[in-house]
Amino acid sequence: MPLITQQDLVPISQTKTRAMGLDIGNKTIGVAVSDQTWMIASAHSLIKRQNLSADIAALIKIIKEYKVSCIVSGWPVNMNGTEGAQAQVVKKLIDTLLQQHDIPVFLWDERLSTVAVTRTLLEADMSRKRRSEVVDKMAATFILQGVLDLCRMHKG
Repeated sequence: MPLITQQDLVPISQTKTRAMGLDIGNKTIGVAVSDQTWMIASAHSLIKRQNLSADIAALIKIIKEYKVSCIVSGWPVNMNGTEGAQAQVVKKLIDTLLQQHDIPVFLWDERLSTVAVTRTLLEADMSRKRRSEVVDKMAATFILQGVLDLCRMHKG
């Protein structure tokens, strides 16, 4: 899986393009998109997973529509730093995407991102049903915003 490093990411963030954040699960893919200044991540959509081919087609459609120059994917890491069980699911989707579309991919440690988002939604007194509808795309937003903030800290 050809991936980029943080050093590779900073110059891309200065190109007036957009980044796309992903929270990849077994049933859904949460999607977030940045603005062209790489300052703000916004929740975009929740892709209900059907099959790999349909999932990739949905992602490529968003990449083209928003002129995305880089993907930031949550990387499932256990608390001890080892790859989580979900890592194989993420690898398979990213590898398949890269076979069909040439785009840089940056993996971001997603430890506790869903926990943080769920806590925020609970504090907002959101119902369980509504939380389940938005938690993955909000996690993608949380992941992407972390990377945008990192890039901003390392610019110039």
